[in-house]
Amino acid sequence: MKKHCLIINLILAILFLNSEYSLSAALRKIRIISLAPSTTEILFALGLDVEIVGVSSFCNYPPGAQNKEKVGDFSRPNIEKILFLKPDYIFCTGLEQASSVTELRRLNLKVYVADPKNIEDLFTSIRDIANITGKTKEAEGLIKGMESQIEQINSKVKLIAESKRPKVFIEIWHDPLTTAGKGSFIDEMISLAGGVNIAYDTKRAYSIFSPEEVIRRNPECIILAYMDQEKPATLVAERFGWKEISAVKNKRLYNDINPDILLRPGPRVVKVLKELYKRLYP
Repeated sequence: MKKHCLIINLILAILFLNSEYSLSAALRKIRIISLAPSTTEILFALGLDVEIVGVSSFCNYPPGAQNKEKVGDFSRPNIEKILFLKPDYIFCTGLEQASSVTELRRLNLKVYVADPKNIEDLFTSIRDIANITGKTKEAEGLIKGMESQIEQINSKVKLIAESKRPKVFIEIWHDPLTTAGKGSFIDEMISLAGGVNIAYDTKRAYSIFSPEEVIRRNPECIILAYMDQEKPATLVAERFGWKEISAVKNKRLYNDINPDILLRPGPRVVKVLKELYKRLYP
């Protein structure tokens, strides 16, 4: 009888300890590191402020991101510091971070790479991140709100005949002259905002573009994706032959859109659309 009671007590003790461990594990918040500004913005938008234990030095939005522990810059994260912070998951993006992603995975760390090329890709990334972090309900609310705002712009653009939509040149950088073309997130933003990207037929999403070709294609609106201190009219009009471009003659050059929202595929893309639309249809 005593032996029987001892076995029962032992089983109950094991069950209690296991349940206590499970409860403790459930209550422990996931530890997250984000190495890309775009994924950091997604994480904050999903309400994961407390769970974020480290970010890259480039992660500056929302303001709370600036108070997080820094784990190196965008292309050269500090692996030792990342290991010290013991993350459950690390969120990255593509392009420059490919080698870092390989190294992190070699160390058996869990990594998710978000590299959306369009709005649908962005929504997929948001849902994937939400599934990993247990924020599926928040993700659907976020996406629904974004879709509603995108539709507000889209409903206006639909009323504009394609022949009436302005030709646009997006200048990512001036030396060398670089733009966003086919397959880029920005190309889709221009289209959704009611513009026609003059670099629609480039072979790569981001590439060097000929100044002479800009003159030949004659954009009606030029948007600089960097906030230069000089007046855009001065910066652009002094280039050889550019005074005859429609955008220059009609003073439709803009360098007042924050490059952080223009170049990051994150929750603020709806703001990009609104800003682009206002400049294409002043």
